[in-house]
Amino acid sequence: MFKKYLVYPHLFWMLVFVLVPILLVLVYSFETTGLNGEAIFTLENYQKLVDANYLNIFIRSVYLAVISSIICLALGYPISVILANREKRTGKSGLVWIFILPMWMNMLLRTYSWLTILEKNGILNNLLELLNLPQVNILYTSGAVVLGMVYNFLPFMILPIYSVLIKIDNSIIEAAEDLGANSFTVFSKVTLPLSIPGVVSGVTMVFLPAVTTFIISKLLGGGHYMLIGNLIENQFLVADNWNFGSAISILMMVLILLSMAITNVFEKDTSTEKKGGKK
Repeated sequence: MFKKYLVYPHLFWMLVFVLVPILLVLVYSFETTGLNGEAIFTLENYQKLVDANYLNIFIRSVYLAVISSIICLALGYPISVILANREKRTGKSGLVWIFILPMWMNMLLRTYSWLTILEKNGILNNLLELLNLPQVNILYTSGAVVLGMVYNFLPFMILPIYSVLIKIDNSIIEAAEDLGANSFTVFSKVTLPLSIPGVVSGVTMVFLPAVTTFIISKLLGGGHYMLIGNLIENQFLVADNWNFGSAISILMMVLILLSMAITNVFEKDTSTEKKGGKK
């Protein structure tokens, strides 16, 4: 009986600090200020979202986030396989901490470090000069923004895939090999399908923060590459247009919910397959 009352503080916290703010943002998104300063209920803020200037920002944000997600997947999947195989073979998971420890450092500091590396007289160009190679000008380009995204969000791709791969029963792989499957067939027919939920979770965990980031694009892009996160920040802090900023925030919230729904579908399919296999 007492345990039932322990839920109430949590429900109160969720109501006051989660549900109420979301409802306020939703109300603001449907309001605009009239000539006399009164609040008017309208769809004007959502109609602005289809403006060409804002559509270009959305397309640019999605494009860079997709590129970052693809690179993270291309780098993260092999690393996850190596980490999972090593832990299964040795029983040690020390290498995983190499990817976890940087996440404990503030993201702003991690991004600032790339300014020192990529600037004109930075570490990278000094190293290239020592090797008698031509210097590169990466800072304040879209490449620098993608590099910052990949660096900051790569662990979010590795850990979900690794957590799925480490749970794959070795007996399944051994059974496939006993039936004559080579390494490629085992990977394509066994390992890859079973790791799809981890891939979907990893892509979601990389894509969403990448498409909404504003620190990385502001520092490494030099303000030349405005993304959705920068647009929301400007609406609240610079343009003082909380209503339009709220409409953009609601749009991103819907995108997050859709991503979560897709992830849940893959997780349910996997759990159903596992139950069917046990039967």
